[in-house]
Amino acid sequence: MNAARYVSVLVLAILSSTGVGRAADEPTVSTQIDLVYAKVGDVELKLDMSRPTDGDGPFPAVLVIHGGAWRSGNKEQTRGALTEFAKHGYVAVSPQYRFCPKETFPAQIHDVKAAVRWLKSHAKDYKLDPDHIGAVGFSAGAHLSLMLGLTGPNDGLEGETSEGAPDTRIHAVVNYFGPTDLAAADIPEVSAPLIRDFLGGTPEEKPKEAAQASPLTYVSKGDAPVLTFHGTKDPLVPHTQAVKLADALTAAGVPGRVELLVGAGHGWGGKELDHTMAETFAFFKRYLEPAQP
Repeated sequence: MNAARYVSVLVLAILSSTGVGRAADEPTVSTQIDLVYAKVGDVELKLDMSRPTDGDGPFPAVLVIHGGAWRSGNKEQTRGALTEFAKHGYVAVSPQYRFCPKETFPAQIHDVKAAVRWLKSHAKDYKLDPDHIGAVGFSAGAHLSLMLGLTGPNDGLEGETSEGAPDTRIHAVVNYFGPTDLAAADIPEVSAPLIRDFLGGTPEEKPKEAAQASPLTYVSKGDAPVLTFHGTKDPLVPHTQAVKLADALTAAGVPGRVELLVGAGHGWGGKELDHTMAETFAFFKRYLEPAQP
């Protein structure tokens, strides 16, 4: 199995298996698919959304970003996760983004930032709180989530915006085994072609782009808190990438936590998945849900 296919299979497994914290009297949710959130040339970018049907809100929101080495995968993979977030009281969306090698960096970052702007622009329509938005991603989707949480308007990654458009600031990130330093020596050989296609060249050929595409480049005081899960036997993204992120967050004073799953690979299931998803919900509850009066 090639590396890109390996990523897609494992990410699909983790997304389709989410199902923790269900009560006997589960809340009902509303799901809409293929909502257009942006247009690039003749291409319509679409997202799926699940949200609570009960209550007046405003509800916190979460972007659930699929993986697939920036080249594959589909927002349909995340529908189980969207439903679970909606049952927990979130407006949850999954954006489709453009793929490499046809579209290279920074197209994917532009797309997920456009999805954040769309969410904030439609806050009243969907009863969501634009000041409490998070992102959770898996593999390449985790990389994009980190880029949302760590970059700002002065980093040159906003893409095309109209005057008066909302900012793309988000307020918490959960990172499932995402790469953080694309030019690092610890990137394994099997992942090198994936990064090459994403950047449009190797990190040696594209050092500026490799730095611009690395979440580590942007860590600074005031960034969104980050929770990271990473397996110590990940064959595609070594857990040392998570350790580097932890060191950078510590130096900058950014809240968060890194949990290493000893012996886990590029994804996991069963009780480990139940645990990490429960921790995901607890993290978002802490940083996204407004304090009760």
